[in-house]
Amino acid sequence: MNSESTRDGATRETARILADRLAGERPEISRSLTLNWQDPMAMASRGLEMAGLEYMRAVMNGEVPPAPIAVLMNMSPIEVEEGHAIFSALPGEEHYNPIGVVHGGFMATLLDSVAGCAVHTTLALGEAYTTQTLEVKNLRPLTRDTGAVRAEGTVEYRGRRQATANARLYAEETGKLLASATSTCMILR
Repeated sequence: MNSESTRDGATRETARILADRLAGERPEISRSLTLNWQDPMAMASRGLEMAGLEYMRAVMNGEVPPAPIAVLMNMSPIEVEEGHAIFSALPGEEHYNPIGVVHGGFMATLLDSVAGCAVHTTLALGEAYTTQTLEVKNLRPLTRDTGAVRAEGTVEYRGRRQATANARLYAEETGKLLASATSTCMILR
């Protein structure tokens, strides 16, 4: 979709279309980024053949392609054990909001991902999960100058129908805590 209709019937360009147009008009302030990703449904079907920890290890080791959201967010799992996951990510200006810092949604996505993947490591073959709730507390601003960040997720409770996990986001260089989150996930059978 290149445009959307407003209530009064007018059309408005999407952000991608507007940015493309502005790149031609204002090349001196324009940037570009090309991304490649693999079919997410092919990846998901592989996940149905493995228990959670086995699948997360396959993703971490590159045996399964990264999820498109991981490519978009520039994040990767670097450690997974049962009930625990650690991701590394590198925020860039493509993650900035209009006030000149990395969008809080970048931090929330990292925290949701690492908490969910910690839960994923506890799944038996044939089980799945989805996030029910996510409560995020952003503690410090994040910019591209922060450098690489590390997100750690740990399962606090794993029941038959739901699990809860805590997640924390740190600046790798300084070790400062940037954000934290609590997630509740629904276990699907």
